[in-house]
Amino acid sequence: MLYSELIAGLKRGTNGRVEATIPEDWMQGRTTYGGLTAALCLESALELVPDMPLRAAQVAFVGPVGGDVVISPSILRRGKSSAFINADMVTGDGVMARCLFTFGAKRDSKLNQRSRECPEVKAPDECQSFFGSGRRPTFANHFNVRLADGYPPMSGAERGDITLWLRHKDEGALWNATTLLSIADSPPPAAMSMMSEPAPISSMTWMAEFLTDDIQTTEGWFLAHHEAQATSDGYSSQSMRLWNRSGDAVMIGRQTVAVFG
Repeated sequence: MLYSELIAGLKRGTNGRVEATIPEDWMQGRTTYGGLTAALCLESALELVPDMPLRAAQVAFVGPVGGDVVISPSILRRGKSSAFINADMVTGDGVMARCLFTFGAKRDSKLNQRSRECPEVKAPDECQSFFGSGRRPTFANHFNVRLADGYPPMSGAERGDITLWLRHKDEGALWNATTLLSIADSPPPAAMSMMSEPAPISSMTWMAEFLTDDIQTTEGWFLAHHEAQATSDGYSSQSMRLWNRSGDAVMIGRQTVAVFG
């Protein structure tokens, strides 16, 4: 099922309540792809705060998600220029994901500091597929992922440091905060480049900060830099940055990843 069809088909109730059935082609092993989990929770939260841009998302992937899900958002606090919304994704087994979304209105400020400059890399059509001819998670078939710098999974690389071009294959995907969340987590964790053989790996938490509410790009492409900054004791701490095709920063983030090998 296309991403745009999935969003359009959500059953929306009162007070932001959303019901959905996760198709098999959006699964990542035995759980739903994390970017889609976050995007669906944001869709529900937006019903409660339609008049402020999203500034940050904090996601805890509590347990495996699949099949029928219900998301019920709640306002933790709303002021004149900011709002905090909690959104839980629930299945028959209880809460499987918990999201905290921070919304904030624009305000006048003398400070205007750019994020780190976008790296210079080859254009997407000059880069090879990140997955090559190897196996990929089912959900990954919804995205184009091109390797601009670094090494693919199971390369035995010395460092987990990758730069990737990302794009939805779905031409109907609207460019907004929800869609950006749905694509930003599409690459596997950078630590997988350091592995020499397959092993289970799972995102535990994800924090994303939005640097603009004007989300746009050319031909759907975004450039992502993911770095496993510290990996030990079965966990990897990863930084993430995202730019549009013009080199404008749109998102930064962090992720805690469990590594089982």
